[in-house]
Amino acid sequence: MMANSELITLLADLVRINSVNPAYEGGGAETEIQRFVQNFFVMHGVSASEQQVLPGRPNVIAKLPGKNASRRIIFEAHCDTAGVSGMLIPPFDPQIREKRLYGRGSCDTKAGLAAMMLAIADLRIANQQPPSEVWVVSAMDEEHSYRGVWELRKNLHAAAAVVSEPTDMRMAVASKGCLRWRITVKGKAAHSSKPFLGINAIEHMAHVVRCLEEESLSLKGMQHPLLGSPTLNVGLIQGGTQVNVVPDSCWIEVDRRLIPGEEPGQVFRDYQELLGKLHAERPSLDLTMEPPQLEDRPLETPATSSMALHAAQALRGVGLDDGAMGVPFGSDASKLSSAGIPSIILGPGSIDQAHSAEEFVDLEQVEQAFLVYRQIMRTFE
Repeated sequence: MMANSELITLLADLVRINSVNPAYEGGGAETEIQRFVQNFFVMHGVSASEQQVLPGRPNVIAKLPGKNASRRIIFEAHCDTAGVSGMLIPPFDPQIREKRLYGRGSCDTKAGLAAMMLAIADLRIANQQPPSEVWVVSAMDEEHSYRGVWELRKNLHAAAAVVSEPTDMRMAVASKGCLRWRITVKGKAAHSSKPFLGINAIEHMAHVVRCLEEESLSLKGMQHPLLGSPTLNVGLIQGGTQVNVVPDSCWIEVDRRLIPGEEPGQVFRDYQELLGKLHAERPSLDLTMEPPQLEDRPLETPATSSMALHAAQALRGVGLDDGAMGVPFGSDASKLSSAGIPSIILGPGSIDQAHSAEEFVDLEQVEQAFLVYRQIMRTFE
């Protein structure tokens, strides 16, 4: 099986458009790519409109009426990408080698977006009315703050959702949530020749990091059948002003991944209690925990749900593994799920290629995605 030329051309056209998220170096608004997406739908006779999120940064929503007007399924992929710093290939010059298409966003997630776009257009051209109303959503800002999907889910009613992320065309019904926050330790500056006149914030922060490390060992005792254990990572640290000054401040940022059953608010309160005990043991430790910068709930959709069963049937239809799995990364799916919409993650490409220096997607998987998405559109009721 090899991806058809129209699908390859569409994917290449999407990759050529710089849609790096404006939060990253070289990024800008998603205006150009969303204009391209909307024009594609118009040219193929599919009703499409913009949903304004931020100036020049809309979602695009395409709609195909179904036989049951009260039933709706959403296919969603984000159009923004990670940055291009350090890439070893031309990021916006799509190239095909060994049945792979290379370029920034080819895997994450323009391949899935192209497959969804062509699938709904194919139904429209064939004049096939699906059982349920079908939406294809090109969402903005997934790579930074998820503002596209947060706007999408306002007053949204749907029976199910398929979110494209690189899963190697496996069906993910579970994903980890995420909690990120900053911890700051205050000290007292002094000349490094007389450090005893100061309070070394970096040394005090070492106690905090050690406390978090020791606590994280207990996370291994918590297990989810598809996701394994929660994890904690101290990903950023900064402190001091120069080497001959006792540092009066130090901060770290923490990334805590959650499994289903964990509530972000409660997890954060547990760490407040943990560090409160550390402070009681070390009264000179002046620390503060800032409110979370990011809270994302875990995703867990029953493998017996209508959404999962339809997806499994479509996967079997093209000879793919129909088993359910879990993924450790976050996506827009958890936001739709928390709005009461049973959601799965399913898309072409490997997460190992997402954000990579030589990002690529397997074109056979892109073709499989097109066939699977189209089949779910045809059958979901």
